[in-house]
Amino acid sequence: MAGYGLAMAGLSERSAARSSIGRAPNESFTGKIVVGTSSWADPGFVKDWYPQGMPASERLPWYAERFEAVELNSSFYAVPERSTVRRWCSVTPDGFTFDVKLHRLLSRHSAGLDSLPPDLREGARTTARGRVELTPELEAALTREVLHAVEPLADAGKLSGLLLQLTPAFSPKRNELSELEPLVEAVRPHRLAIELRNRRWVSDEQTQRTMEWFSDHEAAFVCVDAPPADATPIMPAVDAVTRDDFAYVRIHGRNVEGYLHGKSVAERFGWIYGDDELGEIADRARGLAEQAEEVRVYFNNNRDDDAPTAARRFRALLGQDPGPPPEDAQLRLA
Repeated sequence: MAGYGLAMAGLSERSAARSSIGRAPNESFTGKIVVGTSSWADPGFVKDWYPQGMPASERLPWYAERFEAVELNSSFYAVPERSTVRRWCSVTPDGFTFDVKLHRLLSRHSAGLDSLPPDLREGARTTARGRVELTPELEAALTREVLHAVEPLADAGKLSGLLLQLTPAFSPKRNELSELEPLVEAVRPHRLAIELRNRRWVSDEQTQRTMEWFSDHEAAFVCVDAPPADATPIMPAVDAVTRDDFAYVRIHGRNVEGYLHGKSVAERFGWIYGDDELGEIADRARGLAEQAEEVRVYFNNNRDDDAPTAARRFRALLGQDPGPPPEDAQLRLA
């Protein structure tokens, strides 16, 4: 890797001078910005965005008329069946791509035995509370299962990358990024984006060490738009490009109270983005596109139709075609 490019965006002002480390002074990209949402099947989407009565089998193709990419969220909870993955390939057009969220156990979240593939349950160790203990052997086996499951996407050229969304408990006070290295190596040659959810990783002198590790291991640092607060689980608006071909942005809404204390997706991530806020995110995405060949932007404000509505407006703001409006399809089904 050439190094990394880094900018700090204040959550109140959303502006900062950009520095580029390890890149020639006049070298820049005009990277493509790819926009989607962090799921296509959330209950709010079904209730408020898809045409009423649309069969579940028709939702992904309908979504793919309006976006070029999607994050696969269900893979966080269970490894998908290959037959299901093949169907996703067949119902989406050429050029449509997926970023696959890795299983919750791989990202150090608590997981029950029933979340594992059946052939991995018997040998797994659990705590007194029934939570699976992540051993090196289980991590390797589960990673192989995930990669096998998503192989049809890779074969079809529709696998953009993998997303590791770490728990806020993964902290520089108790953890080292080197703990992730076996997983990073196991998923090669697939692109890997890693979302940290503990702001201490980008505090003071730790920031340099964090970004150097990401760059050295060719992992994409996940940039976020998140609520404007200094609480430990809320990452600040740090924009970093740690591999030249791939930058990654996730949009979580700006509801401080909901993000910290909400019990449901709607409570935690509900947020209706205004045009000024979307413009701020667009400026950040364009800045990342100056340093990376591709920028993936996913809206995770998954309450009701908040995410797809904001993502389509964001596409239009970037000068992209957001596809047919939902109303057209709803009229066709009426």
